[in-house]
Amino acid sequence: MFGPTTIIEQKKNPLQRVPCSKPPFTVDLILISFFYYITTTYFHLLPPPYSYLAWPAYWIVQGCVCTGIWVIGHECDHQGFSEYQWVDDTVGLILHSALLTPYFSWKHSHRRHHSNTGSLENDEVYILRLKSKLRWYYKYLNNPLGQVLILAFTLTFGWPLYLLFNVSGRNYDRFTCHYDPYSPIYSDHERLQIYISDVSMIATIYVSYHVALTKGLAWLVCIYWVPLLIVNGFIVLITLLHHTHSSLPHYDSSEWHYLKGALATVDRDYGMLNKVFHNVTDTHVLHHIFPNISHYHAMEATKAIKPLLREYYQLDDTPIFKALWRDTKECIYVEKDEGSLKKVFTGTKTSFESKEE
Repeated sequence: MFGPTTIIEQKKNPLQRVPCSKPPFTVDLILISFFYYITTTYFHLLPPPYSYLAWPAYWIVQGCVCTGIWVIGHECDHQGFSEYQWVDDTVGLILHSALLTPYFSWKHSHRRHHSNTGSLENDEVYILRLKSKLRWYYKYLNNPLGQVLILAFTLTFGWPLYLLFNVSGRNYDRFTCHYDPYSPIYSDHERLQIYISDVSMIATIYVSYHVALTKGLAWLVCIYWVPLLIVNGFIVLITLLHHTHSSLPHYDSSEWHYLKGALATVDRDYGMLNKVFHNVTDTHVLHHIFPNISHYHAMEATKAIKPLLREYYQLDDTPIFKALWRDTKECIYVEKDEGSLKKVFTGTKTSFESKEE
């Protein structure tokens, strides 16, 4: 599919000289340490109102950089970080555990999402309901105030609720939780790794508890928990907008196919945050076709596949918060039509259907 100058490389000469040009990596951990140093060293010296402005600035910037760290952990679970599975799993476990994400638990459920993207029956997350199966409260929330409440709740609590109770996830026949090794998400050979994830999460919470005893709860909340809350919001925002769009079809079991599902996603433009988030935002179509491609090759590979995908490639550069408001207002349910499934969107006054495939 690709020529010799693209991402699929020939076997390298082990004696080949290491490049001396600037590497295509970012320095997330250095930035996190720098922001932490500035905050703990100088913020207490600032007089009001500067201190009231400095803390929100720290939360936002640190939350964005930590989201980039989370993305690297996500890359590890696809074995896109190194050539060795044990390296990827070790790095991913450390990075995700530090951000209170159960690495192996989410790795396995996320792999199932990639294997079933766009499937109404088998996808793991962001599964739209049929119009006839909408929950009763939707009609009361189909207004601007209701949408604000839904978005605020989703961006704040959506990620932990998904991990704890599989909220917005696939409908299993019994209680489903990412921390339960015997959850129906997992097979028998995966259960030991779920225990490892749980132990790592407990270790992180234990360290946080002792930090709170030493530094104080308020200090821990300001330094760690508020940026983590922003990370959780970005995880939901990014994944939601990748799989929620007026152009994207969903398929039932009679029409679903792996490649059709992989192409049922959309790239988004987050401006300068694209780089901070290691381009997971604007190379997501590629990611669903070749999930183990490293982020520093993702832009190159996306440019290579665009001419091949043509109309199958979808990019929406609408400003993110405008796109979030529009797509969560309009993408409500799916409806069966002549044996296939196509998106149906509910506006504030009228209902209208997307054009047929």
